[in-house]
Amino acid sequence: MNWRDYWNQDTPIYAGERHKLLHYRLVANDIIRFIPSRGAAVLDYGCGEALFADRVAAQSGHLFLCDAAPVVRERLHGRFAGNERITVLAPDGVSALADASLDLIVVNSLLQYLSLEELRSLLKLWRAKLKADGRLVIADVIPPDVSPLTDARALLSLAWKGGFLKSAMLGLARTAFSEYRKIREEIGLSQYSDDEIVDILDDAGFAAERAERNMGHNPARMTFVARPV
Repeated sequence: MNWRDYWNQDTPIYAGERHKLLHYRLVANDIIRFIPSRGAAVLDYGCGEALFADRVAAQSGHLFLCDAAPVVRERLHGRFAGNERITVLAPDGVSALADASLDLIVVNSLLQYLSLEELRSLLKLWRAKLKADGRLVIADVIPPDVSPLTDARALLSLAWKGGFLKSAMLGLARTAFSEYRKIREEIGLSQYSDDEIVDILDDAGFAAERAERNMGHNPARMTFVARPV
């Protein structure tokens, strides 16, 4: 099994419904912070279930949600079918968008599941779709010195504040014996230093800098904001 197959199913990555809701609410609020105007065209690439995408769409002109997993897209279609501001796309659908048509592209918690070759290919695609004054936000990048233990501490901190500590502890125990851990051990996760990401983005035609804080709940991971040059 690879990462794409793993995400195309129900997974135990969330400790429970409360964890899932808090996660997607945090991400939606952070995306809204980056939207440049109420008329902006926004792409959330690798969006997952995007439970609060309607809030993001309400702050933009149009929101495109892209996920590679068919089961996730099916749920998105069902959840947002009546929202004219939201379009659900497969990756091929992003390629079909007009060049220089997007004001903001957000890529959250995806890079760890991509090879460097896949990342470079996607950066070419994203640059082509961004307007000259558009922005690419790449979030939740894992530095080389961040371990699963650090991630676990971040989850427990969120759980303590969010009121789901017991389920988080049970969830961590469940994950320890799950397919996620097996795949992580067999395939691994892509990790990058601050300088490595900036250099990769520079090679792809972007000027980038690290944001003051990461999107979502894990402060040990990194977010970068890039613009085409």
